[in-house]
Amino acid sequence: MTKRYYIGYDCGTMGTKVAMYTIDGELVTDAYREHEILYPKPGWAEMEAEQFYRVVAEGIKECVTKGKVDPDEVGGISCSGIICGIVPIDEDWRPLGPYIPYLDGRAQKEVQELKGVDPLWAEESGNAEPAAYMPPIVLKWMLANNPEVRKNAKKVVGCAHYVMGKLGGLKAKDAFVDWAHQSGWIIGFDARKRDWSEKQIDLLGLPHEMLPRVVKPWDVVGELCAEEAAKIGLKPGIPLVAGAGDIMQSCLGSGLTDVGMSFDVAGTASIAAFALSDVNAAITKKKVLVNAMNTFEDQYLPWAFIPAGGLSLRWYRDEILRKPGVDEVYRELDKLAEKVPAGSDYAMFFPFLQGRTSPSWSTASGTWLGLRGSNQAGHMWRSMLESIAFEYMHWTHMLRDAGFPVNQMIGAGGGSHSRIWNQIKADMMNLDYLIPSQSEGAVLGNALLAAYGVGAIKDMKETIKKWVTFKNTFKPRAEATSFYEKMAQKRNEILNGPLLDCFNLVQSLHDDLVPPAST
Repeated sequence: MTKRYYIGYDCGTMGTKVAMYTIDGELVTDAYREHEILYPKPGWAEMEAEQFYRVVAEGIKECVTKGKVDPDEVGGISCSGIICGIVPIDEDWRPLGPYIPYLDGRAQKEVQELKGVDPLWAEESGNAEPAAYMPPIVLKWMLANNPEVRKNAKKVVGCAHYVMGKLGGLKAKDAFVDWAHQSGWIIGFDARKRDWSEKQIDLLGLPHEMLPRVVKPWDVVGELCAEEAAKIGLKPGIPLVAGAGDIMQSCLGSGLTDVGMSFDVAGTASIAAFALSDVNAAITKKKVLVNAMNTFEDQYLPWAFIPAGGLSLRWYRDEILRKPGVDEVYRELDKLAEKVPAGSDYAMFFPFLQGRTSPSWSTASGTWLGLRGSNQAGHMWRSMLESIAFEYMHWTHMLRDAGFPVNQMIGAGGGSHSRIWNQIKADMMNLDYLIPSQSEGAVLGNALLAAYGVGAIKDMKETIKKWVTFKNTFKPRAEATSFYEKMAQKRNEILNGPLLDCFNLVQSLHDDLVPPAST
């Protein structure tokens, strides 16, 4: 019998959100808890594994209580979480160390050891180079530096699945990873087979027996055990559905269903993800987009990001205008920018306050070029909005040049409230930019997975199309698109030539000169 309610939880970097939905996709109630991130040494980042379990358990209990639901009517629980990060567990699902997320950079030696190794991952995983933040590289570090892990660890799992194992009373032999979370390993798997690559794991020098089995995102991996059910106010036996990565589920919960669609997280870090039909070697070799497997088995989801995309805008508000936390400033600046022509009278900002990641330019820094005395605040602001859209435009062109359609982009996050920014993106990328009527993201996608995994719904794509509607569509304007195409050519000539040299020279100042003490 179909149940009325389905629960989804999303373990993100800064916090965990739990939400309960009806079988019709209506939000009943939700809860949120912040996380604590520890930095024990420079370049290191850790999170207590039990923290994820505590906040999910608290969140579920809060939702059950606030929603005043009948526990007998809860039909399933599913999840999403940070895709880049692992925690080692012993035979009884106890953590043998902290959860190490993508923020960590301790495994530099292990990266260097892989220099010159046959880059099979570029062909199979769709990603070109190993880096310190990647889970397989972190696992190499654990095995080399943590005797407890070497001796007693049976498996490694992600944060969301660690919680799922606790809820189900699982043992290490039951450990699992869905293929979307597996994408967060970046290397070590065969993307087309959606499974581990034995050859890559051997090249990486990792023990095969420590890897969790790969499951479909909608597979039922266990049931809520009696002990945990009593703690959170539910009935034992509720099916636990594997879930998928946070990026993938955010896309799904925002209405991304088909190839040719893309997703923009207009947040602190500006992230764009693109639904493709296959892995493309030409794209892989450019070392710009990170390949991933989407929740749907017929799609891939390469993505790229600007570490200080939205952060650049907040920096301008907080540090330059000295208006920290005053969101009304954004709306005032948007009004000024609307009076400025496309291209900002050729004042150009480059949004690399935290470097450039897609592609990786470690010396890149935030920069304005072309400023003149006639420029005002509206020019400055519009140039910042355009700078992020120009990066998106670069990624979009790369995919179209490889033969992939990019027809629509769904906008989410705080930046999607800016009408002028949405229009700039539509114009630059020459696509329809869609704004969902509601923005609940990954937890809605997780509730959908839970319902699909237990058979309560029959078609995820058709169901999410009913659950998610769009309140605004920004259409590209042909004249603006043509203008931005021409400007992008000149901008790229500057960026890839003299400006790159300037970035390197500026970095040499940081490396070689020590300023005198201020007086």
